[in-house]
Amino acid sequence: MFYPEPIAKLIDAFSRLPGIGPKTAARLAFYVLRMKEEEVIDFAKALVSVKRNLTYCSVCCNITDTDPCRICSDKTRDMSVICAVQEPKDVVAMERTREYTGQYHVLHGAISPMEGVGPDDIRITELVKRLGDERVQELILATNPTIEGEATAMYLSRLVKPFGIKVTRIARGLPVGGDLEYADEVTLSKALEGRQELF
Repeated sequence: MFYPEPIAKLIDAFSRLPGIGPKTAARLAFYVLRMKEEEVIDFAKALVSVKRNLTYCSVCCNITDTDPCRICSDKTRDMSVICAVQEPKDVVAMERTREYTGQYHVLHGAISPMEGVGPDDIRITELVKRLGDERVQELILATNPTIEGEATAMYLSRLVKPFGIKVTRIARGLPVGGDLEYADEVTLSKALEGRQELF
């Protein structure tokens, strides 16, 4: 079946988003069609605003509407620790814990030779420049526990070693509330590697 051009264009636009197949794109397009005009205008304005009003922080490379971002501008943050994460959404996840009070560095990806992503394709150069600051004492590698995340963490740990900065990796293993019987072998082996002595 052929859709009228405006709805066909909207379906095509939605289908270009990650994880959105043709059926979901059509469902979203028809949902937009049923929305009130004011809601559609607000939705369109939000999309345009994201492109026009957001930039990357000149310090940590996180997305921001002010430069430097609010975290980098916060003088109460611990300047001696930088936590390297893959994506801006990872900063939000870390901040939700309310446990970490240091600085961040967003890499905007991970090294993936299979996808043609090398060290020069992510924000490693900017991180290395920041590590030249004598205040920085520790780099926490908080990349995802995937093959690409592990490769990136390994690359960064070797790259940073000559700086004399302590390099740590976030712990991996079983989630709180998880059952052993449902854990895969890799998760269990990482949990065993990261075991800690009880007091």
